[in-house]
Parts: sequence; C-alpha cells; structure tokens
Amino acid sequence: MKQRIAFLLRTYLWTVFVFCAAKIVFMACCHTGRDFTPANVADVLWHGLSLDLSTALYILILPLLLAMICVWWNHRKVTSNILHVYFFIISVALSLAFVADSSLYPFWGFKLDASCLQYLASPSEAAASVSVGYIMIRVVIFIAVTAIIFYGYTFLKPSASRETANVTTKISETLCYIISIPLIVIGIRGGMGESATNIGQVYYSQNQFLNHSAVNPVFSFLASFEKTAHDIVDYHFFDDEECNELVEELYPISSTDTDSLLTTSRPNIVIVLMESAGEIMGEYMPHLQQLKHDGVYFSNCFGNTYRTDRGTVCTYSGYPSFPTSSVMKMPQKTSHLPSIASSVQQAGYRTYYLYGGDINFTNMRSYLITTGWEKLTWKADYTRQEQNTAKWGVRDDITFNTLYRQIIEMPQDEHFLIGFSTLSSHEPWDVPLAQYQEEIPNAFYYLDTCIGDFIGKLKNTPQWDNLLIIFLPDHSLNYGEYSQSHPLRNKIPLVWTGGAVKSPRVITAPCNQTDLAATLLAQLHLPHDTFRWSRDVLSDSYTYPFAIHTFNNGFSLTDSTGFMAYDLDAQRFLTVESTQPQRLERLGKAILQATSNDLKALGTTK
Repeated sequence: MKQRIAFLLRTYLWTVFVFCAAKIVFMACCHTGRDFTPANVADVLWHGLSLDLSTALYILILPLLLAMICVWWNHRKVTSNILHVYFFIISVALSLAFVADSSLYPFWGFKLDASCLQYLASPSEAAASVSVGYIMIRVVIFIAVTAIIFYGYTFLKPSASRETANVTTKISETLCYIISIPLIVIGIRGGMGESATNIGQVYYSQNQFLNHSAVNPVFSFLASFEKTAHDIVDYHFFDDEECNELVEELYPISSTDTDSLLTTSRPNIVIVLMESAGEIMGEYMPHLQQLKHDGVYFSNCFGNTYRTDRGTVCTYSGYPSFPTSSVMKMPQKTSHLPSIASSVQQAGYRTYYLYGGDINFTNMRSYLITTGWEKLTWKADYTRQEQNTAKWGVRDDITFNTLYRQIIEMPQDEHFLIGFSTLSSHEPWDVPLAQYQEEIPNAFYYLDTCIGDFIGKLKNTPQWDNLLIIFLPDHSLNYGEYSQSHPLRNKIPLVWTGGAVKSPRVITAPCNQTDLAATLLAQLHLPHDTFRWSRDVLSDSYTYPFAIHTFNNGFSLTDSTGFMAYDLDAQRFLTVESTQPQRLERLGKAILQATSNDLKALGTTK
C-alpha cells in the first residue's frame, strides 16, 4: 500500500517539476527582445503553478486506476508493461508540446494551441519558413527531452517487491483511492467555485511575455480544441466582394465635427457595467432614471450580446459579439484587441478594474490585463465574510463603497480610468433588502439603491467636478414577455453623468454598446481608428444609425425602418416590425460574415 501511494505521489510531483522546468526553458529560448529578471522567473513559476497542478492530475488518472486494480490483482509484469507504454506516450506528448511551444512562440507570439494542427495538412509550407538545420536541432532536442522525462517516470515506478495484505487492508486502500477520485476531479476543475480552470487565471502582469510564460502549454493546447471546433463559426452568406460592399459604409472609423458633451477633454472616467440592467427594468431603478435627466442619455442604445463575458469585450474594446463565440475565452485573440484602457493609457491615464466576483471566470483576468488594465481588484481582495455576501461574490453595496474610496483617494495630479462590473442583479438575485416580493425587480431596485448612494456621496466631494461616470449594462435579460424576439429586449440605458458633463442631453440615434469606445475617445480628442467596429455616434460621419444584437445562433437589427429578429438555425424571421426586413436581414448576415472573418484573422500571421 505504502509503495503504491508513494509511487502516485512521486509521479505527480515529477510531472509538476517537468512543467516548471519547461517554463524556465521556454523563457530562456524565447527571451530575444524580451528582458526579464530572476524575480520574473520566480513570479512566472508561482503564478503558473495552479495550472500546472491541475494539468498534472490528468496524467495521474491511469496510474491511479492501475493502483486500484493492483490492490486485488497484483500482476507485476503486466502492470509494469502498461505503465512503461503509458509513460513513454506521455513523455513523447509532453516533449512535443514543450519543443513546439518554445519553437513556435517566436513566430506566433501566442501559446501553443490546436491551430498548429492545420499545418499538418501542408507540412512543406510550414517547413519553408525554417532551415533543415533548425528542424534537425529541434528533432534532437525532442528526443533528448523525451528521454529525460521518460527516465524520470520509469525511475519512479514501484519496486518489484511483493506486498502482502489482508482483506481489511485491501478494502481500506481501495476506499482511499475511491475517495481521492472526486478530489482529483475538483483539482482538475480548479476548485468548487464558479470558474473552472482556465488560461486567464495565471495572467498577472502587464508584460504579455511573462503571462504567456506562466501558461502551461499542454493545457493551452487541450483547451483550444473546443474553441477551434465550435467558437469561431464560418458565416458565409455572400462572396467577399458583395459582403464588403454591404458593410463598407456601416462602420466609419473617423470623426468629423463631433459634438462636444464635456467641459474638459481630460476628465477622470468611471465606467460602470451594471449586471443585466436593460431598459425593461427601468421602472425599478428610479435613481438611474433621474440620472438620465441630469446627464447625457443615449435613449436608443442596444446591447450587442446576451452574456457578461461578451458584453465586457463589446464595451471596452468596441468589438462585436457573435452568436456562438465568446471572444473573451480566446486569449490569443484578445491580446490583439484595442481597448479604451490601452488608448487612455497612452494619454497618461492610470487604469484600474473592480469586480466583486471571480475575475478568473471566462478568462476575464486575461482579457483585462492584456488590454491595458493595470490594477485589478476582485473577490480575493476582500475578507472571507465579504466574499460570501452573495452567490457570485461580494455584493454591490460593498464594492460600490470600494469604488467610492478608490476615487476619493486618487492623487489629484493623476488622471484615471476605473472600470467596474456589478454582480448582485443576477441569479439567484440574493440581495439584502426586500422592496418587492418578486426577486428580480427587487435585485434591480437594490442595484439602483447602491447607485443612488454612490452618486449622492460623490456629489459632495471635490473629485466630482472633473469626473465622468458612464453607466450601461453588460447585457439585458429575459423577463416576462421580453424574449430575444422582442424589440425592447436588448435596449439598454447608456447614461453619462458627473461634473465633467457640460449639460443634460438626449441622444436619440440608434447605437450599440460597442459605440461607446469611439464616442468616448472622440470626446477626449484621442484617435479611435483601431476600433474597426465602433462608431462615434456624435460625429457627422455617423450617417446610418443602426444597432445589431446577436443571441444564441440568431441576430436582431434596428434602424429607422423598425426592428427585425432572425433565427439562423431555422433560417427564418422571428419578428418583423420593419418596412424593409429583407434588407435588414442581408445587412445582419453581411455584418456576421465580415466580423467573423475579422475574428479569424485577428492575431494571425501571414
């Protein structure tokens, strides 16, 4: 019994050691043009350890099953042969992953993923980029690394001595193994929290090379299979020329004669993403309604999507949403996105993000760090008691107080951007008040109360005069009759308030949350030409106001002719409240085709 358990432990620790050693070798091989210190190496190993520990458990599964069998049927020769073959396969796979990762990274700039498999269909094209000597050196290294890893595993195998044990001991050992199975599953998943193990959990630095170094290449490769197979759908409704003609005038990237909304071009900025707070919940949010009258209200703004991870990317990167794809879950893509944060950084702003939930969920950490958010405050930064105040993490009144403190404690000579995602207005709607009997309206009333208290306190501070606060939801929600086919389902409040707002205004032109990026940057007199799919709503170049929304394999589109919702699975209209539904259908399909092509091309090298 002791030998088998010791063998499993040694196997696991050797696998983790191999992963850590591979990180150091990766940094040494890919260091050209990327300076780092010994302290950086230690940070990479520490931050990447959670992913290494989780991935190593996959390799432990077969040895654990064999150990269980050997309790009752200890045929040493058969077991030894099985382990010999298994460890050889594992050694080859690990060596191949490490060598491929360190060899391809200087060319690709992102971690090993399943996209490398496309080159197997045309290996001559892949080999054309490197010399024969380059390939031969890698082959030799691959063989050497395989031998080292394999020797380590075989050296750890249990000795040939025969153990004797009574039935009681065998039953006890078997129960230990059975109990360990759910623990291994939990370890592979990364715990029992809302978020499962993902690449973004190891991101910690503004230096992307350090983040990439912390990522386990084996996990990166395996995790990419689902995205490669399902996430980027190839929408092809028109030939490329016709598609380009249809979308050519829809997304102007320049601003002309932009109307000014602000008293200054350098306000301090706070963007509050209100969880699920569509216009359909407006009657339960009186404080937000008052802010519409006191500030600038975009009265015909529509959310691009139906999920938080997607709406976050739409808001901060001005990047479109997709029916079945989550861009946030594609770190090799998000690292190439523009963002409001990185744009204002170049103008001297410091950037901060606040979220009371698990910031590793859906690769959120990865997205935020790679798009310019310098300091992240999240669930782990609160006390254990505060972390348990809501199902999703720290409830909104606590995080709004954190946001208030962050604002008033900022150095006066520092320009800042703070992003903030609320979370309490989400299932299971667990909030600490009971204004309404129905839980959903009650949750939004609670959120609104937090907003009212927050704004009320800020108005009495000197920071208010130079402050621009932008409220908008990440998405709306299904509530009552408001399904995805309803014209008002995805209408969202976009409100600008604060002392930096010149005067109350109502902007009536249809627009999307993706348009916030270009519209805001134009107000700051900053370029926004890299935001290909974001429009300055206040510019004379915005000649065709419309809004598009995508949901699970469908889309809707709104313009001056009305509203249309379309089901891509059934290839039919869900709702027609437009005088020109066929034209809207064609525009929506052209946008899906053009934007999905853009997503596929994002971050690729020719």
